[in-house]
Amino acid sequence: MHIVAIAAALLGSTQLVAAASCGNGVSGFETWKRQFSEEARGRFGATAIAALDGTHYNFATIGADRGQHGFHVSLEAFLARRGGNVIASRGRALRRSQAALFDSIEQRYGVPPGPLLAIWGMETGFGAIRGNQDALSAVATLAYDCRRSAYFTDQLNAALKLIESGVLAPGARGSMHGEIGQTQFLPKTVLEYGVGGNLDNSANALRSTANFLKAHGWQAGAGYQQGQPNFAAIQAWNAATVYEQAIAIVGQKIDADR
Repeated sequence: MHIVAIAAALLGSTQLVAAASCGNGVSGFETWKRQFSEEARGRFGATAIAALDGTHYNFATIGADRGQHGFHVSLEAFLARRGGNVIASRGRALRRSQAALFDSIEQRYGVPPGPLLAIWGMETGFGAIRGNQDALSAVATLAYDCRRSAYFTDQLNAALKLIESGVLAPGARGSMHGEIGQTQFLPKTVLEYGVGGNLDNSANALRSTANFLKAHGWQAGAGYQQGQPNFAAIQAWNAATVYEQAIAIVGQKIDADR
């Protein structure tokens, strides 16, 4: 099924699973999962339902969700912690060694290499650290958890659609909140902005990231520092101010000698 068609099929999905009650600890997870699975059987095939039935309550995911303190630091501290200078240096090298790829991306989406490489570097260290959690269990745990149940119910429905269509493997590994691939897309983001192919492949992930930025208003040739036209597209990528600023600053360093 085409990604756009899959996304359209999700529009009413949250309401259909509203009867599965959220909770705040492991004790209610299996009951919630049975309810969710029963309600989902009319919308998903056997492979997706089996994958859902195989999920577990992920304590590591809940711990990470409750302890997100990394963005409450200064920009300077954030850049130092994330290795901003190292990312910029390696990003420049990758920009040169993969020039044909980045030229084709910029021609199609209008996004230069710098911000894409900054995102890639900060999200996964250029693919080195993509997480080792069961991605579907992470998303299912957060869909059950009351703190952001509605948001992650949408993500869970998207993940099941991706499994059903063969885009996502039932046992895919990802980060603590179920992000997958080289640039860490949540399942619904894959549905809406993925341009095809496995996002563990760097070229697919970079093209999809450029497509995301373009869809959020990226203007070819315009600046992307804070206060410039394309900074809003970077803000759509991540809601943390220091993260947004870091992408722009590191991206500019990568693009500096173009």
